[in-house]
Formats: sequence, C-alpha cells, structure tokens
Amino acid sequence: QVQLIQSGGGLVQAGGSLRLSCAASGRTFSWYTWAWFRQAPGNEREFVAALRWSAGSAYYADSVKGRFTISRNNAKNTVYLQMNSLKPEDTAVYYCAAGSSGTYYYRDSEYDYWGQGTQVTVSS
Repeated sequence: QVQLIQSGGGLVQAGGSLRLSCAASGRTFSWYTWAWFRQAPGNEREFVAALRWSAGSAYYADSVKGRFTISRNNAKNTVYLQMNSLKPEDTAVYYCAAGSSGTYYYRDSEYDYWGQGTQVTVSS
C-alpha cells in the first residue's frame, strides 16, 4: 500500500515562510516524479512545482518561481516544498503527488498517488 503523508502548513503573515513535507512509504520512488499542487476555494487544482527524483530536475509554476523550492531527502523518501515570501494569493490546500510522469508533469492526471492535503493560509 502506497501512502503519501503530508505535514507542515498552517497560518502565516504575508512575507513569511512555511515548509511542507511529504513522506512516502510502501515502495521505492527513485524513478518517479514528485509534485506539489494546490487548490483554492472555487478554483481548479493547479500545478505548483515538480521534481524528477532520479535526475533532480525541478520545475515551477511562474507564480511561485523564485519564491518556492522543491527538494528531496533520499534517505527519508521525503519531498519538501519550502515557501518563502508568501502572498495572500498563495492561500490554498496543498497536495503532494507522485507518479511516473513524463512530459506533462504539470497535469494532475499524470500522478498516481496523492497526499491528504494540508491547508496553507497567508494573511495580509
């Protein structure tokens, strides 16, 4: 049974920082692509960042580029999303995902496994 367990998130003022974690269990993910998506109320789920585990290549949505960083800890089978200079428009439920994604890493349909979601709220 594959599980992605998220932690982190919470309430922060604009300009602050938060770190999200996503720990995987149940299988080896060294060949997978990992990603973070988010969904604000009334909006569709949108791509935030992705990381190809084996190559270490990272990709970001334009809206978070330069502020967010996706990284991994191989030994812990964990992916992180460091979020700096947070803005009120970053408020959403954040989801981690893992899958054998190829070219379309920004599509949520490319991912097989999902975390439970965690709320991030940025106050102005």
